[in-house]
Amino acid sequence: MDFIYPQANLIAGVDEVGRGPLVGAVVTAAVILDPSKPIAGLMDSKKLTEKRREVLYWEIKEKALCWSLGRAEPEEIDQLNILHATMLAMQRAVQGLALIPDYVLIDGNRCPALAMPAQAVVKGDSLVAEISAASILAKVTRDREMAELGKQFPDYGFAKHKGYPTALHLEKLASLGATEHHRKSFAPVKRALGLG
Repeated sequence: MDFIYPQANLIAGVDEVGRGPLVGAVVTAAVILDPSKPIAGLMDSKKLTEKRREVLYWEIKEKALCWSLGRAEPEEIDQLNILHATMLAMQRAVQGLALIPDYVLIDGNRCPALAMPAQAVVKGDSLVAEISAASILAKVTRDREMAELGKQFPDYGFAKHKGYPTALHLEKLASLGATEHHRKSFAPVKRALGLG
């Protein structure tokens, strides 16, 4: 099914990375692309190699009319729940744009409350160039943060599993306990802290 773009001048695409991990922030990005500077090869960030994502990351930052990152920290995720924290991070990304979009396209099946019209697009990161660009910015940003966290806590393997609940991560959580960056409301972390 082809996606039909809304009739609007400035369209922002929004996507998030990091709903599933047990550690770190949920990171969102909002991007308004410049129609006069097309970017070849935009697609869902998960379908790209790390090397290709890095190249596109810089190209998006250079060629987009504007872009912005938003985030919700582990404390906010624990306080609000992951869905509401993701919506908050998306609002922050849109509010951070240097230009006010006429319309916002959000990856997924629900929209945060925004000051302008918005539409949720299921599989938007594969169908809408703006959302693909947002998914790449969000993923590269969060992956870098996980690599940095991996340097602070080398025993957990964050650079490898990016905080997702892999067998390695769950094993380390059980043997080493949780770091201050873990999401305490998530069941495996609760168990590690003896709260679940």
